[in-house]
Amino acid sequence: MGENSDLADALSEAGLTQVELAEAVNDHLRAHGHEGTVSDRTVRNWLTGKTRWPHPRQREALEAVFGRSAGELGFRPPAGRRSPTRTEDPVHRRNFLTAATGTTAAVVPLLATRPYAVGTTDVIRLRRGLDALTALDASKGGHEALERAALAGAADALELQKRAASQRIRQRIFSVAAEYTTAAAWSAVDARRCARAQGHLNRALYLAGMAQDSIAELDVWNLHAMAAGQQQEHARAVSAAQAAQATAIARRDPLFASLAHARTAIGHSNAGDRQGALRSLGLAEEALSKASPDVPRPLWMAFYGPAELLAITAIVRTSLGDAPEAEAASHRALAAIPQRFRRNRALATAQLAIAQLHQRDVDQACATADRVFSLMDGNDLPGRLRSRLGDFCRDLITLSPNVGVAREWNDRYRSEWSQAR
Repeated sequence: MGENSDLADALSEAGLTQVELAEAVNDHLRAHGHEGTVSDRTVRNWLTGKTRWPHPRQREALEAVFGRSAGELGFRPPAGRRSPTRTEDPVHRRNFLTAATGTTAAVVPLLATRPYAVGTTDVIRLRRGLDALTALDASKGGHEALERAALAGAADALELQKRAASQRIRQRIFSVAAEYTTAAAWSAVDARRCARAQGHLNRALYLAGMAQDSIAELDVWNLHAMAAGQQQEHARAVSAAQAAQATAIARRDPLFASLAHARTAIGHSNAGDRQGALRSLGLAEEALSKASPDVPRPLWMAFYGPAELLAITAIVRTSLGDAPEAEAASHRALAAIPQRFRRNRALATAQLAIAQLHQRDVDQACATADRVFSLMDGNDLPGRLRSRLGDFCRDLITLSPNVGVAREWNDRYRSEWSQAR
């Protein structure tokens, strides 16, 4: 007998406690006409390995909750007994709403109307769709189809909360709705559509308050700071970032605090406050050094860590006129940003090109900027990335108006840039 690490991992990924898993399994059992008798003690027996092969109905409920087979959840039948043949993979039993553009699809769960009260299982299904959108954004960046899919997910969640089995479930559904709405806002921010983003953010902040979810609140204030920066309202950007610092999750978890301080540093640097920017960067680095990698966090936060802080450092140093430091930070960021964060790597590459250009290394800067298009592999360029390349083009013309390679770069990519829009 040994601990069931597969089930423990699944529990952590879903963000569930043992009591909540018991409730989710019971929800499923009751929805199918069976008595819900699973307790947190039952779950402990599964986790410790004391129960290695749950009752068939419990196994079916666990598979439905996690979207994985019993074997994938670490359960094994007694010796000499075969696991029953599956006729349908649990993943395939989910219904999805697909919003497609070109060959790319964003998926959110479409939950059919059910005659029973909505419980933890439904919350988990909603979160699976949110995770799919987060993964799509990491690869492609913000776009209208992703925004529409996120809003559809939020609407689905708000419809379900009307039939929540308890106030606690209702708050969790409001939390998911806030996250979907924030995902829509993020897509608009990434596309640099600030007016649309502002409406989504106001709605998301209301939903986060209804959920009493400080993580969702921090996410909203973080995006408020970004949107304000895009509108050149730097004092408002700093205030929004400081509001993120004041959330309960920033006080409890140094990783979230680090992100809030880093966003504050960008606001200060854009406002020309060198001392404030460097102080906030130092606080971000200090908080990050205290953050534990083992704490369960939402998938959207996976982008932030040492690599992203280095990328933000490059942005701050560029704004402050510290081109050598910006170039060094960009190189270190690109060495550390995971390959799956393609859009983030492209942004860091464009920032590196700007830092090289500001040191009058024109040939190298143009070669670096070329790599942005290769990294995005022909996909539409999100608005933030187009804007950063626009900064590069303007600086290139200003700093090297008579250099042949500068003219060639602008001529070659003017048409490709317009096609990528």
